[in-house]
Amino acid sequence: MKDNNHRLVKTIRCVAVALVLSSLTSCAGSLFKVKPAVELPALPASAKSANAGGLTLRTAPLLTDEESQELFEANLPLSGVLPVRVELIYETGGVPVDLKRARFHLHDGAGREWKLISPKQAVAQILKANDVYLYNPRSRKQFEKEFTAYGIDLKTPLTAGERRRQGFLFFQTPGKEPVRSPGLALSVSGLPEPLEIHLN
Repeated sequence: MKDNNHRLVKTIRCVAVALVLSSLTSCAGSLFKVKPAVELPALPASAKSANAGGLTLRTAPLLTDEESQELFEANLPLSGVLPVRVELIYETGGVPVDLKRARFHLHDGAGREWKLISPKQAVAQILKANDVYLYNPRSRKQFEKEFTAYGIDLKTPLTAGERRRQGFLFFQTPGKEPVRSPGLALSVSGLPEPLEIHLN
């Protein structure tokens, strides 16, 4: 009798593990429904801009919950992550601009510097802030892939053939608290000339 019970318990455990594994492998969609990056509309005419050394920088931070929900199905400002949409326009089209040297710094009205983080680090912060700990690893990879597609390419030089490049930079609040700080200023060094823009 004990042997039968033991076998029954063992069988139930095996079936339970099989069910969990099959559900994990079948649910391989993204953790959040990210809008395809190719559908990103043009920057609004109201976007802030600055130019120097033949290069124009335009920016539009996603400060509202609704804006980030629309693109990423996740509340990034509540997670302590501020996506800043940037567009670089190479007006002179001379020598290629090496963007690897560019350093982006974001400061708030209190003088605190916000940390520039990679899209992958932003994903980790979003999951942590939303208490998402149990998930299919494939779903996370899919989310990271779709989310990373929004990041701006700073590895490839900007040339006369391209002239315009856009994407997002992701900044983390100093204490990983929700985004609430007014008076944000974005400064860029390492380009032909430094640039600074007051975002709000």
